[in-house]
Amino acid sequence: MLNYDPLACLPSSEELPDSDDTPVDNELQDLIPGLLKAILSMAWPERMDWFFGIDMGIYYDPDLPPIVPDGFLSLGVKRFYDENLRPSYVLWEEKKLPILVLEVISQTYRGEYSTKKAEYARLGFLYYVVYNPFRRRKPRLEVYKLFNNTYELHDSNPVWLPEIGLGIGVERGTYLGIPREWLYWYDHQGQRLLTPQEQAQQAEKRTQLLAERLRSLGVDPDSLS
Repeated sequence: MLNYDPLACLPSSEELPDSDDTPVDNELQDLIPGLLKAILSMAWPERMDWFFGIDMGIYYDPDLPPIVPDGFLSLGVKRFYDENLRPSYVLWEEKKLPILVLEVISQTYRGEYSTKKAEYARLGFLYYVVYNPFRRRKPRLEVYKLFNNTYELHDSNPVWLPEIGLGIGVERGTYLGIPREWLYWYDHQGQRLLTPQEQAQQAEKRTQLLAERLRSLGVDPDSLS
């Protein structure tokens, strides 16, 4: 008797479109998720059990189009997929729901506070993060956690995410030469994790200080290389 595997009949990630082909109307929709992913790559260099998708389709039903958040984080999955980049995120292949989804609001609302929020809750994504750079009177960052199938708002900054082992919050900084408010990851003490550029700058400063110390001792730093 043959064993029937219903998953074998479903389309694979290679057969499905990798996004909804909707162009972003705000550059921050790419830059903010890109910064969060870059910081994670520096914070978790040895971990191979996580994936951060940007503007990538999440397929949850073979008969429906994907949902495409601006960014999402999954834990307990392969960081790299078959030695290639994932063309999309297919739940019946990955068998892991994203633990966090991110939406960056543009000047044109796309249901981030209504239909998308309800859909993410229905699918069971634990954290829903919304950043609205155009708000002036209300908090620009909102972090929701799923409880009894409903999202509850956590309004601190940063917000600690124990299931991820990091916090997420906003503060002013400079990324790619742009000074403004950015989203960052934080450690359990509330200290912001450095960006790759900041880590490189710190390493360069340490090298310069060491060279100056050696010169003060009468040692040529170049002679040690």
